[in-house]
Amino acid sequence: METIDIVKKAADALRDKKAEDVTVIDITEISTVADYFIIANGSNQNQLLAMKDAVDETLYKEGLRIKQVEGNNRSSWILMDYQDVIVHLFSKEDRIFYDLERIWRDGKVIEV
Repeated sequence: METIDIVKKAADALRDKKAEDVTVIDITEISTVADYFIIANGSNQNQLLAMKDAVDETLYKEGLRIKQVEGNNRSSWILMDYQDVIVHLFSKEDRIFYDLERIWRDGKVIEV
C-alpha cells in the first residue's frame, strides 16, 4: 500500500467519526521524521478515543501495525505513529495552543 493511500484511509476514518478540521501536511521535503502529518480535533474526550480507535482499526485491517501511541483515555493530545504517517488528535484548545500547522508551515497542506 502506498503511503498516500494510508493517509486517505486514516483521514476517511477520522471523518467517519466526525473529526473536525482534518488537515494533512506533506512533510517529505522538510523532514525525515515522517512523510505526512494528519491533524484533527474532536469536541470531547470520548470523541478523541473513538477517532483513535477508528484509525487504528482501519489501518489494522490493511495490515498496518501502529509503531507507537502517546496519550491515553484522559489525554487531550493523542499521537499515533505509523512510521511514514503520524496522526495527531487534539482537543480544540490544545490544537490551538500547540498550533502544529504553524510549526510545520514549510510543509504542503494537501487535500485527500
